[in-house]
Amino acid sequence: MQRSTNRVDTGTGHVVVIGGGIAGLAAAHRLLATGLRVTLLEATDRLGGKLMTGGIAGTQVDLGAESMLARRPEAVDLARAVGLGDRLQPPATATAAIWTRGELRPMPKGHVMGVPGDPAALGGVLSPEGLARIAQERDLTPTAVGDDVAVGAYVADRLGREVVDRLVEPLLGGVYAGDAYRLSMRAAVPQLFEVAREGGSLLDGVQRIQQQAADRRQTGPVFQGIDGGIGTLPDAVADAVRAAGGEILTATPVLGLTRTTDGWDIRTDTRVITADGIVLATPAWSASTLLAAESPAASVELAGVEYASMALVTLAFRRSDVAATGALDGRSGFLVPPVDGRTIKASTFSTHKWQWVADAAPDLFVLRTSVGRYGEEDHLHREDAELVDVSLRDLAEATGLAAKPVDTEVTRWIGGLPQYPVGHLTRVARIRDEVAKLPALRVCGAVYDGVGIPACIASAHRAADEIAADLAGEIIATPTPVQGTRSEAGQ
Repeated sequence: MQRSTNRVDTGTGHVVVIGGGIAGLAAAHRLLATGLRVTLLEATDRLGGKLMTGGIAGTQVDLGAESMLARRPEAVDLARAVGLGDRLQPPATATAAIWTRGELRPMPKGHVMGVPGDPAALGGVLSPEGLARIAQERDLTPTAVGDDVAVGAYVADRLGREVVDRLVEPLLGGVYAGDAYRLSMRAAVPQLFEVAREGGSLLDGVQRIQQQAADRRQTGPVFQGIDGGIGTLPDAVADAVRAAGGEILTATPVLGLTRTTDGWDIRTDTRVITADGIVLATPAWSASTLLAAESPAASVELAGVEYASMALVTLAFRRSDVAATGALDGRSGFLVPPVDGRTIKASTFSTHKWQWVADAAPDLFVLRTSVGRYGEEDHLHREDAELVDVSLRDLAEATGLAAKPVDTEVTRWIGGLPQYPVGHLTRVARIRDEVAKLPALRVCGAVYDGVGIPACIASAHRAADEIAADLAGEIIATPTPVQGTRSEAGQ
């Protein structure tokens, strides 16, 4: 039976945000601060996108993103604005390892996304031949990079493939689940791209980056988590949005967008909502579909964005069983170079890394592994039990861990991370140029300016500010933050 469609006229000064991930929620939060009315539509029955908590052996943990870069202000500022300032918590330890050449080895220091400034720190991780190759770098002629270049191709040309395969790949893979030989240096590691454009020695360029960071005397933690999980941030933002008068509708898929003489019609499965502006905070494939009629050129560009899928395997052990084996030390976890042919690409020892996890479950040891990267996603078709078993086998080989878990949880993130191949930022510029031709419609999210939480929030703020300016007819000042309904104590 066909469902009737009712038209809802909500008046002027109304913006509809499509997508309830952290970007959509941040956009709604920002828009409300300008005095506009906001409705947020989320197709699923859950807010937060890739930020999600869940239970393991009776303890709440992150089942998606677990930390946010603190050296960028957007995510930390938003957490404070919605009442989570007193729950911000840096990692208890940042001592990580790399599982390579059959051993867990300390992660070398003094690098920029795996690119070293001093090869002396790489002993044991690279072979003598690999170290000798790096030593030749200052004698090489400059490598032309043009408008963009793949990180792996450039670094391999300057320092040899071993640096890419055993350092750059696992570090970039942890962020993008991508292939370093495809990833855009300009988009993924802009600091290195500027060094490459200057020409000269890459080693010297990395040392300059490190010296500049030291000169800025950056203090405070590089990363922050939240007591109770990063996955609590979306609900806190949603609470603040509702408290400020915003409307949030879940399980409300958007089926189409149509321009009208005075704004937009947004068609859902039950009604048509009128709006003066739209913020489209959805994955690229969804944005492509919704823009097909009104902006075919932007739709085609968005359809070309590829994604990587991955799975997180969360395991809880009795702490006494882990201690008895002596298998794990105080590390936060380890990375795994794809070149070594393992199934897992990383493991995080959550009980070591996050004090709130240790405090919440003093009798448990919680860790998680990640499986899957761009072009290597066959593992994701395995049953949950198989992913648990292969994770346990790799963990046993890497650490000697022989204990059996008391609980497990497998979380699949299908199409979880957009890929940033060479030329990605040029594609993004074309998308934004086409979208800007539409009245009061903007896009935001992980596709555009970075996959990290602060980058997604910054993208949302940009979209919200531009929409507000469009509707006001002039550039507006930075809006006053919407305050949350939760306690601000401790800030």
